[in-house]
Amino acid sequence: MITTFSLQHTELEESLDKILLPPTDPNAEVQEISGYKLVYADGACPRNYRVYKADCMIGVIFQYITHWSNAVDKIRYPEQVDAAVGLDDFMKVARVSTTATGEPPTEEELFDKEFDALTSDEWERLRKYVPQAKHLVAA
Repeated sequence: MITTFSLQHTELEESLDKILLPPTDPNAEVQEISGYKLVYADGACPRNYRVYKADCMIGVIFQYITHWSNAVDKIRYPEQVDAAVGLDDFMKVARVSTTATGEPPTEEELFDKEFDALTSDEWERLRKYVPQAKHLVAA
């Protein structure tokens, strides 16, 4: 029983390593399309790809047998580039809508921004931020 667990644990670590490969890793399965890099994460149907634009991850898209989709608009796209552009457009609109209120973004909203887009003040806010534990139950 211990041997089986250790094999499963090793397999889990290996699969996590593959999922977390950056697009610059020589072992990563990367597709470059029209300004985007798709990095295979996991799955068979759908296959899950992390979408990068200018070396920043913007989200995830999914490849089904008959179509592509992304994690935000639930539209069935015929091509992967269409799903990536739809995701990118949604993220741009989401950023504009949060900044249009004139109020500074919350710490939770800052976690959704690209690292390169954070100001030094925002980094400082995140450094001091302590999330509130809600609905935690001891196991």
